[in-house]
Amino acid sequence: MKIAVLADIHANYPALEATVDHIERWQPDTVLVAGDLINRGPKPVECLHLIQKMQTQRGWEVIRGNHEEYVLWHSLPDSPREGPLFELFRYSYWTYEKLDEQAALLEAMPDEFSKNIPAAGEFRCVHASMKSNRRGIYPEMADETIKKLINPPPALLAVGHTHRPLIRQIGQTLVVNAGAVGLPFDADRRPAYAQITFSQGHWSAEIVRLNYDITQAKRDFYDTGFLDQAGPLSKIIQLELEISLSQLFQWTHIYMNAVLDEKISIKQAVDEYLRDPLDRPYW
Repeated sequence: MKIAVLADIHANYPALEATVDHIERWQPDTVLVAGDLINRGPKPVECLHLIQKMQTQRGWEVIRGNHEEYVLWHSLPDSPREGPLFELFRYSYWTYEKLDEQAALLEAMPDEFSKNIPAAGEFRCVHASMKSNRRGIYPEMADETIKKLINPPPALLAVGHTHRPLIRQIGQTLVVNAGAVGLPFDADRRPAYAQITFSQGHWSAEIVRLNYDITQAKRDFYDTGFLDQAGPLSKIIQLELEISLSQLFQWTHIYMNAVLDEKISIKQAVDEYLRDPLDRPYW
């Protein structure tokens, strides 16, 4: 049995195209998309349409990530349309507006996928961990910490969220973090996805890295209007694409409270951060 797991596309259409092409040539029995198809990137509609096509034509399975939830938040009647909180999430509002009525598709996505496979046990897929879709599994975590995040333990657990690949046996569970298709955070620009196989009575996995047209991915930030219309944090996201390291989390940790308290504007906070982003901690 062959299973492909991809995650964290983040509206990077060229990276998704390259990944879909490679998966199609590998011809797995099952394909799982482990959330964060959209948001934090410039081509959400195109990515959503391509994944829908693969669902319809190839039977791909899709679950929801935290970024789908961020976009759905804008559909709530009390979600802001102005002020500091709105500015912090302007990039997800930009995505929400692009999706228009298609946002309802996000509501239909399940939070997890589970399948009992004869002789192989349970295969489960969630976006981040069994605790929540925002509490991720990182390479530097100790086994005992990961154990708490995978309970109840299946035979195979596939996740995403951290944008950093991981393959580790934790007790009876093979834990596979597929990394990120559209926005890797391990200093490697290449899209990542997981090839998982069950053979001769046990699960094994490999992380595949792919070359793709990153020049077009960079151009999309300009051509789609994302940089001009999605607010100052779009520049932080652009930096993440350039250097393949997490930056938005660090920016939020340093500046979010000051922005919400209106001690500094979001534009000023972004400009200040961008003066020396490589001096910041990455995780």
